[in-house]
Amino acid sequence: MLAAMGSLFAELARRVADHARREVEAYVREIPEFAFLDGDPRARAEALEHAVWLRRRTLVLSPGNSALGADDLAHIASMGAARAEAGMSPAARQRVLRLHTALMLREINEATEAQRDGGVDELMRMMGWFAPQGERGIGAYSQGFATVLCRRLPYAERVALLARSLLTHDPLAAELAPALGMELPDHGAVTVIRVPGLPPAPPGPVLEGLVESLARTHRVPVVWCPDETGGGGGELIAVGPGTAEAVRLHAVPDPAPALVRDAVQALGRPCAAGTATAPLPELADALALARRISAAAPPRPAASGRSGHSLRPGNSGHPGPYTLADVFVELAVADAPSVDAWLRTVAGLLTRGPDLLLTLDAYYRHDMNRVAAADALNVHPRTLDYRLRRVRDLTGLHPGSTHGVRVLSTVVARALA
Repeated sequence: MLAAMGSLFAELARRVADHARREVEAYVREIPEFAFLDGDPRARAEALEHAVWLRRRTLVLSPGNSALGADDLAHIASMGAARAEAGMSPAARQRVLRLHTALMLREINEATEAQRDGGVDELMRMMGWFAPQGERGIGAYSQGFATVLCRRLPYAERVALLARSLLTHDPLAAELAPALGMELPDHGAVTVIRVPGLPPAPPGPVLEGLVESLARTHRVPVVWCPDETGGGGGELIAVGPGTAEAVRLHAVPDPAPALVRDAVQALGRPCAAGTATAPLPELADALALARRISAAAPPRPAASGRSGHSLRPGNSGHPGPYTLADVFVELAVADAPSVDAWLRTVAGLLTRGPDLLLTLDAYYRHDMNRVAAADALNVHPRTLDYRLRRVRDLTGLHPGSTHGVRVLSTVVARALA
């Protein structure tokens, strides 16, 4: 076999046993869940056997650029299934895949440097094989892992894992989604529902039930993330389908509005929701933006006034999350401390009148329609007029003027958020 190989492949073949041992030692050293291998000779021998097999199959297939066969992929899938059966966490699985890939690339580089004649052609052949077949191998490993995981985990935990996998661009998502009856579109819409005021405790049956209910009703993965500061509250994060047009226009794709409405009504407390859309590989960036939007958006109750809707600004009667197009001014202001401080000073002036912040909030959410705003506040339109005059007296800004709308609508959004 060695005689038929080029120098790079022969060098890798000579080092197979050493490289396999180094990989197993790296797992034990760098991944806490593999520490048990030090005290379990049988499990360690099995891990070593897998590491040797992968390298030998690589050296058999890569010189001729032959693809992994069905039996190869089935064997790799059985490795993933065995790890899931042993209780390995999805986070550890991801670390295993990254560490294995890094070590294989390191081995190829070391073998190349050891060649006196350079071996550039062989290196290019090896790398041309490694990228696509490595991706297929990772997919098979993830498929085996996900198959077992879906048998072991409750539904709510599976959809939460799918949401986390999508947000970290983990290949496990491609295997989890079909098992849950969900499709992976080209674009995703990340919706963050900020829930302040919950006790700082682990998610109980109510939240777990809500996650499951939302996932089953709207056919999207949902996960609850508690506030990491320990202050209570947290976020419901849903990853729904998006479109390229929604990315360009910062629009709200379905089913985000209905999902937000159902979540807020079930929680029965004010919540702020933001959404952002991106291609599937870039959902981590969409999550970061959706979080910023939800932090800048004012919380809305499950029912606002007589209309029964949680409203976005400028969209009377339209429930749903805010987008960048709704709060781009507030986001810019949040990054300008001096401007933000001035707006808070104006907000302080409004505390001297009767519910002036909430009055302006209703006024702007209803497109400055006096009757609709008064109805939402459960007051007479003349009472609304009195309050708007009081705003002008205190701030020098007319709520219905262009300048007043620009300043006061931002003041209200920042104060309520």
